[in-house]
Amino acid sequence: MLISQTNPAGPLTEADMRNLVERHVSATGLDGKRVLAVIPDHTRSGPTGTWFRVIADTLMGRAKQIDFLIALGTHPPMPEEKINELLKLTPAEREAKYASVRVHNHEWNNPAALRQVGTLSHQQVEELTNGMLSIEVPVKINRLVFDYDHVIICGPVFPHEVVGFSGGHKYFFPGIAAPEVINFTHWVGALLTNPVVNGTRETRVRAAIEAAADLVPGERSLIGYVVNKDDVAGAFAGPVREAWKAATELSSSLHIKYIDKPYKTILSCAPKMYDDIWTAGKCMYKMEPAVADGGTLIIYAPHIDEVSYSHGKVLDEIGYHTRDYFVKQWDKFSRYPWGVIAHSTHVRGVGTYENGVEKPRVNVVLATRIPESRCRKINLGYMDPDSINPADYANRESEGILMVPKAGEILYRLKDMSAFERLAGL
Repeated sequence: MLISQTNPAGPLTEADMRNLVERHVSATGLDGKRVLAVIPDHTRSGPTGTWFRVIADTLMGRAKQIDFLIALGTHPPMPEEKINELLKLTPAEREAKYASVRVHNHEWNNPAALRQVGTLSHQQVEELTNGMLSIEVPVKINRLVFDYDHVIICGPVFPHEVVGFSGGHKYFFPGIAAPEVINFTHWVGALLTNPVVNGTRETRVRAAIEAAADLVPGERSLIGYVVNKDDVAGAFAGPVREAWKAATELSSSLHIKYIDKPYKTILSCAPKMYDDIWTAGKCMYKMEPAVADGGTLIIYAPHIDEVSYSHGKVLDEIGYHTRDYFVKQWDKFSRYPWGVIAHSTHVRGVGTYENGVEKPRVNVVLATRIPESRCRKINLGYMDPDSINPADYANRESEGILMVPKAGEILYRLKDMSAFERLAGL
């Protein structure tokens, strides 16, 4: 049963959210069951703390147990103080009112925390990727999901560079998955390229994620919500695929901006929730189609001083390059984690690699606390963030200059994307 909650008078209130959850809990029959809620980390917008309270308050006293698992993917584990900040709780509230509610970090690189549920065969992978890959992929997921009677996935839905739209079973794969399936799905997205995938509902990566999800036993449902700036515009609860599809329809109308022509310069300002380039890369992902050929995109993030807390050493070795740079030298790079290579291509953008010469379509510049020497080492440009006044870039669209004050979530697309489809070879 799909339950939708919107408010014609404006954004959803906490009372609206409680109404949705109460109706969903009753319709799903969660009384007396052990329930695990899978939620996002701090790199996703939305009132995660409010959803925590609403779900916990509704199920405490009704369910046998309610716990939470943070879908980190390969992001670093969150310490207790950061978890409290994410959930908008004081330590006293965690220790008193919510003492019975456990909150777990996903451990993507701890084999003991994972369980294999099956395998995507060579034949399946060939079919899912239209022959781009022919490998066998073990499907492993956080073993905590097997300790509960029902799993509620609760998270926002946005256009996404790897899968098309975030949310739904993406909170399983890669959210609480093992490296093998994470690397596989991310590399498929990179082969298709970010401009082609981002904002497309049905993609080969989504099909692969759904095939992996079919291997996971047990009851589950989705509370998928769509944010508009800092507010919740709508929420959808019910069967995972049905609720996710409804959420993508609303997200499409709110999170994709179509433009007639690209800009020569974009200042893409990273919000504080992105604390390294691994996450702030979204400032490029969402803006790539809006940069003109030969143009410049500046990731402006004076608060960032690290490339990636989880994968920085690998990125220092391989750098940031176009898809074709890696594909045409695959013997050299195939031993590296494919998900990290995928991130590299998404930040660098599309381009060509012919006769040993790489030609990225656009120039990507970091205006962060990462030293110039390291930026050059990883094949990205550098600007001193202290030399930039964002106001100098504002209101200059007629000059071909765009400033995006909170980049990373609204997807900019050209009305005509055929050039990107040709570059992708599709």
